[in-house]
Amino acid sequence: MNRRAFLKTAVLTSATARLGKLPEVWAATEDSQWRAFEVTTLVEILKPTGESRVWVPLPLAEDTDYHRTLGRTWYGNADVARAGRDPRYGVAFVAAEWDTTTSAPVLEVIARFATRDRQVDLARPGAAAAENPAVLRRYLEPTDFIPTDGIVEKTAREITAGAKTDVEKAGALYEWIVDNTFYDPQVRGCGLGDIRAMLDSGSLGGKSADLNALFVGFARSVGIPARAAYGIRVAESADYTSLGQSGDVTKAQHCRAEFYVAGHGWVPVDPADVRKLVVEEKPGGLPLGDPQVLTARTKLFGAWEMNWMAYNYGHDVRLPDSAGASVPFLMYPTAEIANLRRDSLDPERFRYTIKSREIIF
Repeated sequence: MNRRAFLKTAVLTSATARLGKLPEVWAATEDSQWRAFEVTTLVEILKPTGESRVWVPLPLAEDTDYHRTLGRTWYGNADVARAGRDPRYGVAFVAAEWDTTTSAPVLEVIARFATRDRQVDLARPGAAAAENPAVLRRYLEPTDFIPTDGIVEKTAREITAGAKTDVEKAGALYEWIVDNTFYDPQVRGCGLGDIRAMLDSGSLGGKSADLNALFVGFARSVGIPARAAYGIRVAESADYTSLGQSGDVTKAQHCRAEFYVAGHGWVPVDPADVRKLVVEEKPGGLPLGDPQVLTARTKLFGAWEMNWMAYNYGHDVRLPDSAGASVPFLMYPTAEIANLRRDSLDPERFRYTIKSREIIF
């Protein structure tokens, strides 16, 4: 391989061979149209002072009934670049390395995927295949920022007191988060998701990685498997100006959440977007009782508009060959220069852009 001109292309699988009929549980969205997108991430290391490493998240490694990876390609001047996966959560990424002789390290990652709107009808019996018990156990476990004991469990049990089924419990948790938290535009990125700190402080403001992590931690603490889904908005919303983005999506990362119910499978929720809508949909904000907010509040317990690309469900991710600690989640390109981790939200020496466009497939 030419160490100064590197090209790696994965095999693009035929979309028509992969986008088959949905199982019974997804009947509510069988008529939804598949849409395909291409997302390009360009990473540049500015004035490197030593060996450089970069990890760029790739789309969800496993296909679902609403999200399919169509292919991935990457280019650049790296000495080594390869696709990898976290062994615990299956987090997919491209990892690249440059030695000290490269004055301007660059990596471009192109990901293609197809998606369609998602909805689970919780009012009727479900027919989804049972999830692997090992997977369910994994999504009941605590993480560094999402504990399932102490104040998290105590609060969740108070919220769900009197609820009998997992759907009722999850619904109570969702409604409590919408009623009691707030979207804080001053939080950097999507937040850290440190839910014990939020509850201990009594300050329940944050962004998607905070508010939806709160749902995940509450659900796990009362025995409901749940997981955060980290991704990025790639298109405008059909209904809300504040819940979409297209073109330059460099700062459009967004975390969603799911909980598991036997018969229905993984159920999508997004209380954080309800709170975002309150603050950002119109100048001056909207009250919780506004019809637009009420509609979104109902919809986002059981449905996602899929103008969004899923990256992964991972937590406490150990980056291969990294000299630093694990990252709470891999939703942004991450870099190290001379074995020092760079701030993914600070472009001074580590710059990246992410662009999205809809494609024909």
